Amino acid sequence: MDSTIRKATLKDLPILLEFEQGIIQAERSFDTTLKAEHITYYDLSELITSENSVVFVVEINKQIVASGYAKIKPDKPYLKHDKQGYLGFMFVSEKHRGKQLNQLIMNALLKWCQSRGVYEIKLDVYHDNIAAIKAYEKVGFKKHLINMRLNIENFDVLVPDKLS
Repeated sequence: MDSTIRKATLKDLPILLEFEQGIIQAERSFDTTLKAEHITYYDLSELITSENSVVFVVEINKQIVASGYAKIKPDKPYLKHDKQGYLGFMFVSEKHRGKQLNQLIMNALLKWCQSRGVYEIKLDVYHDNIAAIKAYEKVGFKKHLINMRLNIENFDVLVPDKLS
């Protein structure tokens, strides 16, 4: 397997937009709050052209088969670091999964962040997406916070009326 990794260009948008829909489709099983109609997560053109972000793709036989992005974002003022690298858009086409292409993408993204003096790296992953969590842990990520949610549309609130 002869794979190459490179920065994405605007010419890559058609396949990257397909990848985005693949991500959304996969994540619908983890997130009941996603709208049922066609949605998008990313402004891929901005991610490709911005100085503060990069999109990498993996090609096999001149066909794009994997992607991921890093974006430099300001972080909370109370943290030790003033900026973070945020990773997203991790996708490997079904035919090429299990070939460690995600690790190739992650390595390129982490090196890109390092080259810009950004050492705190974050990403979001659904709690039930065990395969993705394992892939990120292989790279060295550790679970940090848990984001919790509750839909109270049809819920009897159990909080006492009088709070002392």
